[in-house]
Amino acid sequence: MRKQRLQSFRGGILLFGLLSLMLASTYAQQPPRQQSADPPVEIVEMRQADLLSKRDGFDAQIFTGNVVFYHEGAFMYCDSAYLYQQANSFEAFSNVRMEQGDTIFVYGDYLHYDGNIRLARLRDNIRMEDRTATLFTDSLDYDRTTNLGYYFDGGMLVDEKNELTSYWGQYSPDTKEALFNDSVKLVNEDYIIYADTLKYNTESKFVDILGPSRIVSDSGYVHTSKGWYNTVTDDSKLLDRSEVYSNDGTKVLIGDTILYNRQTGQGEVFGDMFLEDKAQKAILRGNYGYYDEKTEYGMATDKAYAIDYSQGDSLYVHGDTLIMKTDSIYRDVKAFYNVRFYRSDLQGVCDSLHYASADSILYMIGDPVIWSDNNQILGNRIDVFLNDSTIEKAIVRDYALAIQERMEEDQFNQLSGRDMTAFFRDGELYHVLVEGDAVSLYYAMQEDSTIIGLNRMESAYLEMDTEKDRITKLKTYSATSGVMTPLPLLKPEETRLKEFVWLNYLRPTGSDDIFRRNERRSSEATEPRRGRFEREDITL
Repeated sequence: MRKQRLQSFRGGILLFGLLSLMLASTYAQQPPRQQSADPPVEIVEMRQADLLSKRDGFDAQIFTGNVVFYHEGAFMYCDSAYLYQQANSFEAFSNVRMEQGDTIFVYGDYLHYDGNIRLARLRDNIRMEDRTATLFTDSLDYDRTTNLGYYFDGGMLVDEKNELTSYWGQYSPDTKEALFNDSVKLVNEDYIIYADTLKYNTESKFVDILGPSRIVSDSGYVHTSKGWYNTVTDDSKLLDRSEVYSNDGTKVLIGDTILYNRQTGQGEVFGDMFLEDKAQKAILRGNYGYYDEKTEYGMATDKAYAIDYSQGDSLYVHGDTLIMKTDSIYRDVKAFYNVRFYRSDLQGVCDSLHYASADSILYMIGDPVIWSDNNQILGNRIDVFLNDSTIEKAIVRDYALAIQERMEEDQFNQLSGRDMTAFFRDGELYHVLVEGDAVSLYYAMQEDSTIIGLNRMESAYLEMDTEKDRITKLKTYSATSGVMTPLPLLKPEETRLKEFVWLNYLRPTGSDDIFRRNERRSSEATEPRRGRFEREDITL
């Protein structure tokens, strides 16, 4: 019997050893356990209360009178509370206050605090304060793990500069960043911002615009959907085709990117600038621009052009640099370098141009040339007088050459002199006055339009009336010399004045043809002439 028990005992030991070996092998094949990255949860501590009570069938302990809880660096105060020890949470009622160090203070009527996830849910008459701002709402969830407070049923954030309200909001005491969404309104003593989504830093006072927004002030208003605004300096960077309007809505500035200061009213535009004065009926465009809304000064470069639509036909002007200045009555446009302009009845090129709406005059210098119908006029300086529908006259100073292209191939009436005034009616040249050193070449015709020959005339002064390419009246002053050469006897060199140059290939053919370079052929290039004006000489 003893021997049998001994054998059974030895068999048991052997079986236990095998089982232990199998378990050890199994554990060896399992990967090591990963420790949680979250810090261990601490128990909500009950620090103080005047009275403790318990109700039958109610899991919570009931505390009343000067209740104080503590959890992970935060003290929470109230008049009464329910403590759920198993859930590590509590509910606080009346005169609720949370204090986290000396940086965050939260007040309200009700608090539910979950110590396991470090989440405080506050309701009714809530005020959250830190050193830079105060948040007011009736529903606030404060996540102590991320140190974020957010509301979802309307709230207001106030600091010394601004008051922000929205339906949904979030605030981080660490970064001082507040995010607002849905019916956002920022109120400053000088302006109001209405927005869909805004981000605001209570320390730097910077606003990040993250959705459709409108900035309204006494000086005007801004429409934008992306950018930033410094509420201290009133500097802003507006993206995505933002729009800046004057307070009466008559002036608008649009661009891909706008750097704008509300205090100074100055804006710098990068990318497809559009500046319009609706009262003066003028538009300034370019890929780069600048505008001062107080002085009503605008400048554009990089494929810049201006449009004047105040008269019967729109005038398009291009230059390497364009400047437009307007007031309540008049408008000035100046264009510098490679200037080209187009209107259906008048086209021109020059180095520099000044258009003054006060007297409807185009002042042109630097190899100016104008075309109207089949007439070309060039000189050292040209002043073009416009009216509501067409050109009235052109005054050419210091040197003048007028050429009229005839229907016949390679035939031109020509007139040169020191100063010239050309008068137009319905876009057609009808009267010319030349003062000083007048020389004319014109084809003389009979009543049936048969050409008799080419007449050359020289005199000190000359007046000429034309109608439908025909000279109807010619009057000269002082000593006059003239010769008529029959067509069969004409030599090629006798059909042109010495100064003759036909530049029709430079003529703008439409509003989209104003961006070409004014490059003359090498044989037709000119040297600077006597008395040529500089840019600063373009004045009224």
